[in-house]
Amino acid sequence: MRLTSVSIAGALERALHPTQLLVLSFGTAILVGAALLMTPWAAVGSRLELVDALFTATSATCVTGLVVVDTGRDLTWFGQGVVLALVQLGGLGIMTYSSVFLVMAGGGLSFRGEALIQETLGRKDRTTPERLVRSVFVFTLTIEAVGAAVLTAAFARTMPLGQALYSGVFHSVSAFCNAGFSLFTTSFVDYRGDWVLNTTVMGLIVAGGLGFTVLQDLADAWSGRRAGQAVRLQLHTKVVLGTTAFLIGIGAVGVWAFEARNALAGLPWYEQLAAALFQSVTARTAGFNTLDYATLTNTTLFLSILLMFVGASPGSCGGGIKTSTLAVVAGLFRARVLARRQVSLFRRTVPEGTVARSVAILMASFAFVTLVTFALLATEVGPVPHTAGGGRFLELFFEAVSAFGTVGLSTGTTPTLSTAGRLLLVGVMFVGRVGPLTLAMAVGRKREAGVFQYAEEDLMVG
Repeated sequence: MRLTSVSIAGALERALHPTQLLVLSFGTAILVGAALLMTPWAAVGSRLELVDALFTATSATCVTGLVVVDTGRDLTWFGQGVVLALVQLGGLGIMTYSSVFLVMAGGGLSFRGEALIQETLGRKDRTTPERLVRSVFVFTLTIEAVGAAVLTAAFARTMPLGQALYSGVFHSVSAFCNAGFSLFTTSFVDYRGDWVLNTTVMGLIVAGGLGFTVLQDLADAWSGRRAGQAVRLQLHTKVVLGTTAFLIGIGAVGVWAFEARNALAGLPWYEQLAAALFQSVTARTAGFNTLDYATLTNTTLFLSILLMFVGASPGSCGGGIKTSTLAVVAGLFRARVLARRQVSLFRRTVPEGTVARSVAILMASFAFVTLVTFALLATEVGPVPHTAGGGRFLELFFEAVSAFGTVGLSTGTTPTLSTAGRLLLVGVMFVGRVGPLTLAMAVGRKREAGVFQYAEEDLMVG
């Protein structure tokens, strides 16, 4: 059986490009998860319909968190277990699991297998892929275990120990994988003033959103410092940490400024601070909330849309265009304003290929979200005057970006979507997880580079 499984895996690896194999893996996990969720053991009462099961499986595998059924109320322990397994698989990447099992069995990784791991985790060095995969599991299990222990202690103050342990494990995995699935109908609204829980969940979200490359670099730097060696972080780590800190800070200030007289009015200052920080962190890709998004101001919702569009960092559990992409595009803007030809970050020149790829990701993602919002307006609002829409544009725009960024935040619109709207978001979540360019590379044909150049002619812009 083992030889047959390895032979099949090897055949697929040889026949498909790593990006194609990555897309196939996520697609297979979604279909298997949907089939399990449609069984009579997964739901309380009647079975889940095909569309609802497919939506839930996609949301879990793509670590999004958008729901059409209440996870804690409408799913049994078996159904919740399926969701949690899909979240863990999707957060780390299906092929990462397959590769680590192959490594543990002594089979090792082939050249294409290494390329697949690099595609999944965003790590480009080819030093020791086995060490990278093992590090992923060590970091994941360690961080999730610590998070589960702290959350269990926090939940044990208000519920029995067994239930607290189950809730602690579930929410720790969901938070680190940036999934946003919660066993509570109102997410963490009831724990808005609990600084232990808030800090733990925010720490798990940030750790899962930094990317395994950054975590490994930080761990190496810490080990080197303890050994008395000079510490030098990679440029990627500096950019990710700097951009993440900036987005969290600007997001928290914005939420507090726009909600001080609305959702935060009447709360103690420490609850206001905790809520502003939590909403800023979770809006990047997590999907948990301590404020009811249906009651927030339009300004806060639009700020959240911007944060969700950026998302997490490369090689992480989150989606979006990624923090490093934003940093490179911002560096390009600064370079052009200062009439510089090259883009530089932290006194390092960014390769032109990376700059071009960042601009392409930004443009493709913006175009994709725009088309999705247009399609949702067509399916959910239809041919009615905008005055009769009742603010549906912002709500549908919010859901589209939330699905693309694999965030999971919602103003409450997702459960009310039509079948066409739900299926549309299924596709959006899938594209948001595997990446627009990864999906394009997976289905596109290889073409030889052009060997000619057209005549040059200038035009007026701006």
